[in-house]
Amino acid sequence: MKKIDTEFSLQTVPQTSRNSFAKTMAVMLGFTFFSASMLAGGQLGLNLTFSQFLLVILLGNLALCLYTGTLAHIAAKMGLSTHLLAKYSFGEKGSYLPSFLLGFTQVGWFGVGVAMFAVPIAKEMGWNSYLLIFIFGMVITLASLYGMKSLVILSFIAVPLIAILGSYSAIEAIETMGGLRALFDYEPKTSLTISAALTICIGSFISGGTLTADFARFAKTSRSAVAATSTAFFLGNSLMFLFGAVGAMVYGLSDISEVLFLQGLTIPAILVLALNIWTTNDNALYASGLGFANITKISKKFWVFVNGIIGTVLAMWMYTNFVGFLNLLSAAIPSIGAIIIADYFFVKHRNYTRFEEATFVTINWIALLAWAIGVALAQFAPGITPLNALVGTAVVYTGLMKLPVTKAALRFEKNN
Repeated sequence: MKKIDTEFSLQTVPQTSRNSFAKTMAVMLGFTFFSASMLAGGQLGLNLTFSQFLLVILLGNLALCLYTGTLAHIAAKMGLSTHLLAKYSFGEKGSYLPSFLLGFTQVGWFGVGVAMFAVPIAKEMGWNSYLLIFIFGMVITLASLYGMKSLVILSFIAVPLIAILGSYSAIEAIETMGGLRALFDYEPKTSLTISAALTICIGSFISGGTLTADFARFAKTSRSAVAATSTAFFLGNSLMFLFGAVGAMVYGLSDISEVLFLQGLTIPAILVLALNIWTTNDNALYASGLGFANITKISKKFWVFVNGIIGTVLAMWMYTNFVGFLNLLSAAIPSIGAIIIADYFFVKHRNYTRFEEATFVTINWIALLAWAIGVALAQFAPGITPLNALVGTAVVYTGLMKLPVTKAALRFEKNN
């Protein structure tokens, strides 16, 4: 008997396997509850007034929830992962580029995340950081083998605990400072422009947000997918930024673990950091598994295990040497989501053939060209880097795809 792929790595998720709104919301909140977002919030807290900070997270996370909510709508309508959706715009083998970039970066961030937990905890407790990395990395890897089911269960446990402890820490910090009035009177020693602050806010999670479809495809309806995803990226990400920023403004520390240790919350700090990183890292492994499964046609579960081992073994090296490179790669990812959105709404006008019945060109070179131009715009155009990538890529791709010569070439390739 042929074994059924319950994760639907290479096919449409049927309605009978879709999740409720509550389960979708839990997974998406778990995804956005990430320590790196608190660290980014801490950076903003050291360089902005509290009023400026609120404006930045309002605008930045609104942009994120619009982007991810749009991807969630497409995913739920089609029941497809990011990697399978990319076949419609990039082509059958052209989709390997998005899958490799997304999969590779997620393995990298998995390793960095494991070390982000292990290094400060080992230092505080006097433990061996390498042993802690190995234990934590393998626990996440083994749990991730259970796919969407483990994501749902862990998120239901972790999200409330993280929210409660983060809120307690923030309230404690505000009281130490002298109340909300003192927080609004806070003046940073250094400053950031609003444009630079928005780049940090949006850029901190836009690469992860591009993978929204991998999880939103399990939602019963597009409405529930959009509602859950938009709420998670607006509310969840805002909370993470707020927790990080308040600690930075009060104690001058951008690292939330240091803030929690300073507040005497050592054991809760270990718990919240473990859950915080775990809920994002299991999503990272899950998404990387889908990416490499698309390229190799080998099961997602196999790649989850392999990627978990690689990420765990190389975690400390990635943590100390690889973060800058990962940030560079992450700047290349928003253009992928922009092409998927532009293709669905503006080129194909929401008229995608059912995946199992569709035929794809081998490689859509226009998509690759638009992606390259979008990456260049992100690096060199003035303004807000991630938005440059999104808007610029979408405009270039749509314009090039509407040229008569492009339409004729794609029709010819599909028919031959």
